[in-house]
Amino acid sequence: MPRITIADVAEALGISKTTVSRAISGKGRISEETVRRVKEYIEVNDYKPNVIAKSLAQSKTFNIAMILPADCNIAELPFFQSCMYGVCEAAAARDYDVLAVYTMGNDTKNLERILINNKIDGVILSRTMVDDELIKEVRKRNIPFVAIGATEDDKIVRVDHDHRSACRELTSLILQSSGDRIALIGGNNTHMVTRLRYLGFTDAFKADERSIHPELIFLNAETAESIDEITEELLIKDAECIVCMDDMICSRVLQKLTKDRVSVPGKVKVASFYNSSLLETHVPAVTSLEFDVKKLGETAANVLLNLIDGVQVPSVTLLPYRLNVRETV
Repeated sequence: MPRITIADVAEALGISKTTVSRAISGKGRISEETVRRVKEYIEVNDYKPNVIAKSLAQSKTFNIAMILPADCNIAELPFFQSCMYGVCEAAAARDYDVLAVYTMGNDTKNLERILINNKIDGVILSRTMVDDELIKEVRKRNIPFVAIGATEDDKIVRVDHDHRSACRELTSLILQSSGDRIALIGGNNTHMVTRLRYLGFTDAFKADERSIHPELIFLNAETAESIDEITEELLIKDAECIVCMDDMICSRVLQKLTKDRVSVPGKVKVASFYNSSLLETHVPAVTSLEFDVKKLGETAANVLLNLIDGVQVPSVTLLPYRLNVRETV
């Protein structure tokens, strides 16, 4: 069956194409009876407006952009792929397409270009930074946007997992079963998620009225070599448990311990603030935090599309987590 057009609807109902367009978009002075007739006809005949006609009628592009870090490492790719999948699925359900825009750190050039050319109706930032230039850019352009992750400004609409509570709960569990010589290895300290996870770690110590050992805390560990060196140092300093901020760090720590024939959890316990396929097959099984990344993308997209449609949304949406207590702790 051939696809019907606005012209077909207008001819069948004996009205103008402009009237049909206004009835579909809800703009302009059209009688309720005419709107009813148009909607009944297009429902019966399965009319689907093409994107160009729809965008012209509603002054929208029906595109959103997802900003992705071009400088992420291989271990981080599954996170952004799953998140992007969730965004695309939610966007498609509401007749939107997703543009992937890659940026290096705080470089805004690629984002600026699509904003200047009016190619999108809104933006999803997949990673948030300290002193985030991308946030400044979208704000300056006055376009709806949603941040995935923590931000320094509490007025920004954001969607995230409850990292702080999750990291506090896991650290509290370790404190209950260990002494207080718990080490922490984290990644880039300019990433807001690193700071949020660190806050959760410190929250647990405060709640348990214990003191953190500063000599056991290492951030900005981003290379395999640096992680190996830190792991060796922590063993010398008699760390009872090594808590890793993400799966990449944890995987490398476990490799190093296995290579050096250090028993886990016999000699030292290990836990991760983020689980992924990198850790799933490890023996012994790794105690970790699990987050639904696809759901994170879906939620961020729906919040953004509601913003675009003028629907009031919460300033912060926090998604749940699951604590997997396994053999390494």
